[in-house]
Amino acid sequence: MKISKRTLQLKPSPTLAITAKALELKAQGKDIISLSAGEPDFDTPLSIKEAAEEAIKEGFTKYTAVPGILELRKAISRKTLHEKNINYEPNEIIVTCGAKHAIYNFFQCTLNARDEVLIPSPYWVSYPPMVSLAEGTPIIVQLQEKDNFKITPEILKKNISNKTKILVLVSPSNPTGSLYTQEELEKLIPLIREKNLFVLCDDIYESLIYDNKEPAHLLKIDPTLKSQLIHVSGVSKSFAMTGWRIGWACGPHNIIETMGHLQSQSTSNPNSIAQKAALFGITHDIPELEKMKKTFEKRRDFVCDRLSRIKNISFVKPQGAFFVFVNISSFSKDSVFFSQFMLEKAGLAFVPGKEFGLDGYIRMSFANSFEELNEALNRFEKALSTHFIDIK
Repeated sequence: MKISKRTLQLKPSPTLAITAKALELKAQGKDIISLSAGEPDFDTPLSIKEAAEEAIKEGFTKYTAVPGILELRKAISRKTLHEKNINYEPNEIIVTCGAKHAIYNFFQCTLNARDEVLIPSPYWVSYPPMVSLAEGTPIIVQLQEKDNFKITPEILKKNISNKTKILVLVSPSNPTGSLYTQEELEKLIPLIREKNLFVLCDDIYESLIYDNKEPAHLLKIDPTLKSQLIHVSGVSKSFAMTGWRIGWACGPHNIIETMGHLQSQSTSNPNSIAQKAALFGITHDIPELEKMKKTFEKRRDFVCDRLSRIKNISFVKPQGAFFVFVNISSFSKDSVFFSQFMLEKAGLAFVPGKEFGLDGYIRMSFANSFEELNEALNRFEKALSTHFIDIK
């Protein structure tokens, strides 16, 4: 049996592959510190886990409606109204098996052959293959460190063609942690309208924003963009619920309905128990979440302070998420080689920037304890100084 051409092009997720490699080396007894994972190191809050246990005891273990239970979609509606001042009816919301699933379904339901999707780089690793699997064409829009890795109207305009259908907009970004301001988003709106671009707002890190900054969003600036936008989020990052696999999408009814049809023929409903857990998290005050966010902010400050003292590297200080995208091109422009070197010589696992569309960088997660981060940065600095000639 021959494998389909569209899946032969696929590679495993590099972030998951590197994390697996680090775990394998750890299992062999090697001292490895992994700064590659894209998930909080905190446990899911106890009250959320107890809500899941209660759902099991009550027998809430059957199929649910394909787009998710109504009370959860209503809760998402209230949350979006509160945070973005925009109202989505329950039939404009679908609950999915994680935010990644929502994005995959969206591309499958909106792209035809050769439709172009603008993907600012550095990008989350799954966007290009998802677009390709939907027979679309990913157009990589290269952004610069000097611009804080944010797209401008000038850059956007240069990359639009008569085949452009969708713009991917992520704030805060994975892997850079860059956060768009209201003024920056306002400048993009005229072009989005003029070119009739549909915008995928991947907002999975929207609750992890630092420095007391108020998150800007296209919907808050111009609610009439609702018909040209899909908002994707979930509980994985902000509630430390990566393994529960609950995400959602809010958007125009015809798109959400079609995504539901696709979901009905693939996964069906998201896990019933996880839906109840997510519902509790969204509708209750969870004290651990603010503590988690403050801890991430302190870790960010610690890591950035340490990195700023190392010569010949640079970075944009992240304003959200839990990654620093470090420019190591003074040592090596080959981020895969550099990452392999660090894994073998220093026992450190990073994700090569090449996987995010920009070589000469590494993604360093700070979703680790202060003790691990301190030791990791000691090793990192020592490896750079000791093996500088070997690396260069």
